[in-house]
Amino acid sequence: MKFGIIGTNWITDKFIDAGNQIKDFEIAAVYSRTAERAKEFSKKYKIKKIFTNLEEMAESDDIDGVYIASPNCFHAEQSILFLKNKKAVLCEKPAVSNSIELKKVIQIAKENETLYMEAMKTTFIPTYNVLKENLYKIGKVRQILSGYCKFSSSYEDYLNGDIKNSFRPEFSNGALMDIGVYPIFFIISLFGIPNEIKSQGKILDNGKGIDVYGNLNMIYEDKNAIVMFSKVYSSYLPTEIVGESGAFLIEHISEMDKLYYIDRKNNGDKIDLTIKRKENGMYYELKHFIELFKEGKKESPINSFDLSLKVMKIIDETRDQIGIVFPADKLKNNY
Repeated sequence: MKFGIIGTNWITDKFIDAGNQIKDFEIAAVYSRTAERAKEFSKKYKIKKIFTNLEEMAESDDIDGVYIASPNCFHAEQSILFLKNKKAVLCEKPAVSNSIELKKVIQIAKENETLYMEAMKTTFIPTYNVLKENLYKIGKVRQILSGYCKFSSSYEDYLNGDIKNSFRPEFSNGALMDIGVYPIFFIISLFGIPNEIKSQGKILDNGKGIDVYGNLNMIYEDKNAIVMFSKVYSSYLPTEIVGESGAFLIEHISEMDKLYYIDRKNNGDKIDLTIKRKENGMYYELKHFIELFKEGKKESPINSFDLSLKVMKIIDETRDQIGIVFPADKLKNNY
């Protein structure tokens, strides 16, 4: 499968590394707003085609699909452009800025009968499937505690007056969108959408900047899930899924580095259920996407449209409660 790449940053480096481990992967083109950056990136990876115009790239016969790793605020319009040109789209999480954008993207994907998937890697990592298959062992699930809290070097830059893109709300960034999405996606993929949520958080610059930390209480009929997210402090707690008969502990929710099962009746001893995997966790989502394309599928049964919509609905509600506003929200009428 011949890919075009939008974005020339560390995540595209990881994407290419994952792709180079897959037989049917080829980088055919790269887009950057500046020719200099595009040339530098193409030289690094021996990419033949360079674009500084997105429309030309979308219309090109040199690519079958595109990997979008641009700032969040551009995800919707770029996805729509390539889908209208019948190019398969693998778009980095979060898929878009809000639910209205996502509904439009999915509508365009269906109208053009073209493959679209949100690139959330957690659900494709082998240990995730082990968890799903063994979830019954802990009985009725009552509590989930999860989070992604990691101190950002860009916060130090912010404190010194140097505001990087990751700390600019005009790019639809923030702790919730950038890393809080991992535990939220994980929980909804396993337990569905909650009946109610309650959330709070901290927004910089008197409410005009990005959110830098927060928490979310997802209230289900028979269980509760608590999510923490932050870019101004790091937390080292594992994710815990607690049932009436035992629990699961998961280290590093985005990568699922370790999975432990604890049987309540077995003195709390931990059983390691982790499956050895490739170092680059993006390998599995990319391999799945390429297989979908080769089979002529238009939607992933794992990261489905429905799952992405449910996740974005909860993110929207969380943003509303905390007061997180993006310039992209003012463009809703365009969709």
